[in-house]
Amino acid sequence: MNTETINIDHAAAGFAAAGASARLEVLRLLVRVGDAGLSTQAIQQRLDIPTSTLVHHLKHLVTGNLVSQTKEGRELISRANFDHIRLLADFLLHECCIESCKSNRSA
Repeated sequence: MNTETINIDHAAAGFAAAGASARLEVLRLLVRVGDAGLSTQAIQQRLDIPTSTLVHHLKHLVTGNLVSQTKEGRELISRANFDHIRLLADFLLHECCIESCKSNRSA
């Protein structure tokens, strides 16, 4: 587990960024393709999301630090920010089952 911590406000922003089904679909696609990422056009074609809607969702994912974007030639490439996604997962799991362990000891 990652020992770096994230504060609750940053975690909330990250989770909120993925809080729409279309954004979650985009994020899952970018996770599947890995570090290579995809152009906006490729994401649009794969998920059949109108370009203007996709740009809106990508903006939220970038703001939530779940996705990074780089300009490569004339294309904008979006990539999953795996480090931040791991931080969010670790944030949720950091104290996993700690309450049940306490109650088992006192029983």
